[in-house]
Amino acid sequence: MDNPEDHKKKKGFLSPENARAFAKYSGMAFQMGAIVVLGVLGGQKLDAWLQTDRTFTLICSLIAVFLAIYVPLKDFILPPEKK
Repeated sequence: MDNPEDHKKKKGFLSPENARAFAKYSGMAFQMGAIVVLGVLGGQKLDAWLQTDRTFTLICSLIAVFLAIYVPLKDFILPPEKK
């Protein structure tokens, strides 16, 4: 049945590997959110400054969404630089 030593060998939810992965992916999520929010706010500021009707909000938000997808994808595809 269940051997007590088998439970010791299993990695728990809060193992260092899981914590590191959780920190990495939650950091990426916050980074993506920040890029999109900055793009939308920048577009709104441009629309207010140039007195246009949501034109730059749309353009900047679309650019921000593409950037938000590109930045984490770049981290996945390119190998980390060794110093």
